[in-house]
Amino acid sequence: MVAENRRSRREYSVEDTLEAGVMLVGSEVKSLRDGKANIAEAYASVEQGELWLINAEIQTYAGANRFNHEPRRKRKLLVSKRQLSKLSQEVERAGRTIVPLKLYFNDKGRAKLLIGVATGRKAHDKRENEAKRDWARDKARIMKGG
Repeated sequence: MVAENRRSRREYSVEDTLEAGVMLVGSEVKSLRDGKANIAEAYASVEQGELWLINAEIQTYAGANRFNHEPRRKRKLLVSKRQLSKLSQEVERAGRTIVPLKLYFNDKGRAKLLIGVATGRKAHDKRENEAKRDWARDKARIMKGG
């Protein structure tokens, strides 16, 4: 795994996940292999019939010198037409957001992005979720000790 958006599980309630390919240039792949990526502030958007990853940062690769890439450029995500239409309907009709969850290399060495269709959580939902998680942790601790 190269990068993980840990904040997304707190900020959003993820209903569905999907694996998408990422179109990268050579220096971006090298930088990803070094683990220099940040997807914390990134999001995905359907624009002109294509899915784009916006605001994800892949740092420049030192060995690429003048052939380097733009760190925060838009990157095209590769999904099937059926998946794309389903995603666009979810965003338009239900008011959901497409958030990146994990960026990793699969078994074949290809860069993949796990994206989730999510709805934003309100502050009281976040507190309620934390309280449930804390209670589950305390309950497990009590059961183990008793």
